[in-house]
Amino acid sequence: MKPVLAMRRFFARKLTPARSFIFSFLLVILVGTLLLLLPVSAGQKSISFVDALFTSASAVCVTGLTVVNIGHDLSFTGQIVTLLLFQIGGLGIITFSLVLFGQMGRSLSFRGREILQSTFLHTPRRDFFRVLRFVVAGTFAFEGLGTLLLFVRFLVDFPPGKAFYQAIYHAVSAFNNCGYSLFSDNLSNYRDDWMVNLVIVGLIVMGGLGFIVLYEISNRWRGRQKRLSLHAKVVLLTTVLLIAGGALLFYFFETGNVLKNTGAGGRFLSSVFQSVTTRTCGFNTVDIGALTNATILVMMILMFIGASPGSTGGGIKTSSFALLMLMIFNRLRGRDGVTIFNRTVPSEILGRTIAIVIASAISVLIIASVLLLAAGAPEANAQAGRHLFVEYVFETISAFGTVGLSMNITPNLNIIQKLAITLLMFIGRVGPLTMAFAWATTKRSLVYAEEAVMVG
Repeated sequence: MKPVLAMRRFFARKLTPARSFIFSFLLVILVGTLLLLLPVSAGQKSISFVDALFTSASAVCVTGLTVVNIGHDLSFTGQIVTLLLFQIGGLGIITFSLVLFGQMGRSLSFRGREILQSTFLHTPRRDFFRVLRFVVAGTFAFEGLGTLLLFVRFLVDFPPGKAFYQAIYHAVSAFNNCGYSLFSDNLSNYRDDWMVNLVIVGLIVMGGLGFIVLYEISNRWRGRQKRLSLHAKVVLLTTVLLIAGGALLFYFFETGNVLKNTGAGGRFLSSVFQSVTTRTCGFNTVDIGALTNATILVMMILMFIGASPGSTGGGIKTSSFALLMLMIFNRLRGRDGVTIFNRTVPSEILGRTIAIVIASAISVLIIASVLLLAAGAPEANAQAGRHLFVEYVFETISAFGTVGLSMNITPNLNIIQKLAITLLMFIGRVGPLTMAFAWATTKRSLVYAEEAVMVG
């Protein structure tokens, strides 16, 4: 009995909230890998361990990059495994377990409460368990409505059973910002379809706003809350600006390219769709590899920004981008700090923002370097080699932002490159600072006298 108690104390002391969060994702990825390796999960042929690991990690980290054809290389069982993986990955296994404990009448542990608060909330709240219930109930409500609307549309193309399966798979994938599709060409066949485009866009946006923002909007609409928090205002404003700006730039750069033979309605749909999906989800209605260099650059920036905190997406997050821009703007005007909507953002948050952006950029730089070095001999054609550089950088940022868009090179990655992308998808999902905090030890440090250093 004593060894068991000693072991429990050891894990209680060593498993900090950050480590528990990370290990929960690692556990789900490992289980998913083993399930995808089973013969019952294979399609026409079995997949290798690295491909199974890559697919599982991409699903759990709701990235959407894939080295296999989900609709053909995996059986129905394998496809269901991926659906469960990105559903669990979107919300987190800890979320499901704590909600289950709450429904059983068991109180939430301090560790569990701390993990969930850091995942979904910007400040501690008294109605914590109500928020938690809203997260799960809201998820299934949005996915259910999306499934219903897509089912009605897919009935035109498929028998009822297959239409329902296609609808629920794509609805869950969209809300969790994964981007896995059962169609070989993703959603390209529905580029001009208003129903499919608007439903998928709506689900992606709802999943990418962050659950606490959706909760505040719900309370504001019901009259339970007088005003939205500063966090919600910043997220909503930044999201609208990024979607509108991305759509306008995509329309402008691609009107004479991939949208050349498309009508006005199709151009509008494609521009909005790609602007939304570029930041958070891997669905596409156009060939990413055929886009202009200017569009690729815009998409890289949007992917790096990503979704909002407490959502199912990755990236540095919309609020971090907004605060960074405000810090730069205020510094150029000779002002310290950030004030927005008649509120001053704490300096601790600003410092954390800078750390997130720098850590994220370094992570992308390292993995991009690994992809380039692991590519082997340079291309014989110098122009092709430069193009390959852009493809690898695009792939790296897509993995970090858990977006899932690709310039059609994912299936051609070698083992080292696949493992590097797998690691970056994981870092992008849990966050580079969370990874650092998980292994950090708290030690007392001396405070020395200050002395200036020239910068800039």
